[in-house]
Amino acid sequence: MTLQGYVDSIKEKRIAVIGAGVSNMPLIRLLLENGCEVTVCDKRSFPEMGQKGEELKALGATLKLGEEYLEGLDHDLIFRTPGLMPFDPHLVAAAEKGSEITSEMEVFFSLCPCRTIAVTGSDGKTTTTTVISELLKAAGYTVHLGGNIGHPLLCDVPQMKPEDFAVLELSSFQLHSMKCRPDVAVITNISPNHLDKHRDYQDYIDAKMSIFAEQTEENKLVLFLDDAHSAYYAAAAHAKLAYFSDRSKVENGAFCLDGKLFRAVNGVERPIMEAKDIRIPGEHNVLNYLAAFSATEGLVPDEICRDVAMRFAGVEHRLEQVRVCGGVLFINDSIASSPTRTAAGLRAVKCRPIIIVGGYDKHIAFDGLGDDLCRYAKRVFITGATAEKIRTAIMNSVYYPESHLRFEVIDGFDDAVRAAAAAARKGDIVMLSPACASFDAFPNFAARGDHFKKLVMELKDEDIGYQA
Repeated sequence: MTLQGYVDSIKEKRIAVIGAGVSNMPLIRLLLENGCEVTVCDKRSFPEMGQKGEELKALGATLKLGEEYLEGLDHDLIFRTPGLMPFDPHLVAAAEKGSEITSEMEVFFSLCPCRTIAVTGSDGKTTTTTVISELLKAAGYTVHLGGNIGHPLLCDVPQMKPEDFAVLELSSFQLHSMKCRPDVAVITNISPNHLDKHRDYQDYIDAKMSIFAEQTEENKLVLFLDDAHSAYYAAAAHAKLAYFSDRSKVENGAFCLDGKLFRAVNGVERPIMEAKDIRIPGEHNVLNYLAAFSATEGLVPDEICRDVAMRFAGVEHRLEQVRVCGGVLFINDSIASSPTRTAAGLRAVKCRPIIIVGGYDKHIAFDGLGDDLCRYAKRVFITGATAEKIRTAIMNSVYYPESHLRFEVIDGFDDAVRAAAAAARKGDIVMLSPACASFDAFPNFAARGDHFKKLVMELKDEDIGYQA
């Protein structure tokens, strides 16, 4: 079915779209411009919606706004926002009344005319997805990048050709209860995350399974050999399996041994490159490349893999070097929204950084983060809703007494950045790597990273190092 055919098929239905955010706005415009009856449900008030509210009103949407935005859902078709889980009582009640619950991403998969590669996991999703996109583009394919990064792809379906690729980053929110069948699925790793939204950790683990649940033996599933959850996923999979590892050889996939990256097909190994030649730093990025090499086996030649790895400078907001001011290097690692990503960043930089951590509380433990900060950070500035939890984790760390780590809790994000700059000396690194989501103060990690970069660009040499 074409996109227009799909829209025509639902014109007579009463439609609700929950959330007028980035992922749903193109969908809302498409439906309204085609004469559909659409109710937009959003927690924000009309003044808080700003120009977006005015636009929706002008397009003819019915607006249901404010704290009661989910009450009385009984529409024929309901598009949920990724952050509203399918087990929300309002959605469950609507489904029991006969409502069909779907999402922009689920409809995209049902209509997408081209090949798809989808990536999920707790860490490394964005870099792995972006690297796969870069590899395919370098090999001459037309690539449509989207999902949890880039922009929503549903409205781009008419421009897609069968020989193209859609490369998608998918979050547990998007995947939960969703039906999709990517040609290639990748799960980078699994660790506790988003426990503020999921029923429990097992629900989070199982949500990721949707990325391969509909696959058949014609498709491929790429798993991290050394992740404890991969055996669980492999046992439930119907697709061909490939693996990546930085500890062991694999029969099919990619691996790193003795500082060299290899691809393998049916046990036959091919050397690709030296790990030290990968341009973006950090052992975690070796794994990201191994996942990408495994996903694109048979599609991207080895020499192109090597060329891309040697020239690609990395993803914005991921260990992004912002500027040097007063001899201090400032690094934006805002995309590090979990403790494991921050730990990887701490190990990737060339010296112990002065680090800014803290943010929205996803109800995950910070014990390991406390250990990593004591072992690898020079000084810590803590801010945001999780400040007390992170402070406690540092003080409870077995490494704290001997580390003599200096840390400080600061209420405001801007003040924390300026305090970190003031504590730095020539040759230091100041790094934003929050280990938390941004939602206590910013709409997303990109907005947080952009604001950090703005603050850093406003610094003057005299702002550096005036605090002991």
